[in-house]
Amino acid sequence: MATIARILPRRRPRFAARALTFVAAIVLLSLHASATFAQTTLRIGHFPNVTHIQALVAHTLSRQGKGWFEQRLVADIKIEWYIYNAGPSAMEAMFAKSIDVTYVGPSPAINAYAKSGGQEVRIIAGSVNGGSALVVQGDSTLKTAADFRGKKIATPQFGNTQDVAARAWLAAGGLKIRQTGGDAQVLPTPNPDQLLLFRQKQVDAVWAVEPWISRLEQEAGGKTLVDDRDAITTVLVSRTDFLSSQRVLVKKLVEAHRELTEWIKTHPDEAQRLAREELDAELRAKLSPELVASAWKRVVLTSDVSLDALKAFVSTARSVGFLRDAPDVSGMVEAP
Repeated sequence: MATIARILPRRRPRFAARALTFVAAIVLLSLHASATFAQTTLRIGHFPNVTHIQALVAHTLSRQGKGWFEQRLVADIKIEWYIYNAGPSAMEAMFAKSIDVTYVGPSPAINAYAKSGGQEVRIIAGSVNGGSALVVQGDSTLKTAADFRGKKIATPQFGNTQDVAARAWLAAGGLKIRQTGGDAQVLPTPNPDQLLLFRQKQVDAVWAVEPWISRLEQEAGGKTLVDDRDAITTVLVSRTDFLSSQRVLVKKLVEAHRELTEWIKTHPDEAQRLAREELDAELRAKLSPELVASAWKRVVLTSDVSLDALKAFVSTARSVGFLRDAPDVSGMVEAP
């Protein structure tokens, strides 16, 4: 017994050390597993417009539990969707780090790039061209920009892509357009309010995007005067810091976005149905299949971004007083 008593005290510390090592290993494995399977949240912004087709389709699939992005990105990812009326609001959310990526027009994206000295945002993919137009009253005799002297034109938001396009078109027609007045009055107005004001004939025209163009035509008797089918209407933008810290995730997002773009091209009927369901949910209004089909004809889906077109847009914006201090946008487009 004496021999056993002498041996046990020596072995207990060694046994205790092994036990502690085993427990520590279990804890580390548990922490590693938690980190591996911790849910990643990706916050995406978009507008309730047909010119944000990819977002509309993906958002409604998320609602149905069949998420397009959720199935193609990192394991256990959660997508949170945020809806905005127009680009400047979405870019404010990016500056506040409330969202990570957003579908948005080129004007607000370039403006955010300029304000941050080229530091805060990057265009990571194209999305839609066209789907933008100037609609006048059905009985209007307005035909050229020069005819709009003393007239009122509504646009979605001050400084957004359509607002810049409207001002540039009027200026190119010889009218002096200031940010708060001039020979014609440009009135930044949310899209739903545009339709109401147009019906009441409180505005002479609206520079809008789909489905609002088709709604102005079909529900308010409007007619299209300028169909801006060549314009870059929507791009996919990321915060620069998010792109840097989550490059693999953003790369997968862009790949999924490109795949979705091609799927929509080859499945237009199903894509229109999904887009219509999402618009119904966001606008709280039933849009007819015929209206969405009409809107669909005006848009061109693309995952690519033309740097030359972006530079041309900067020149246009400068001509009407926007983006005067914009840096070279060559570094704004970045493929993750």
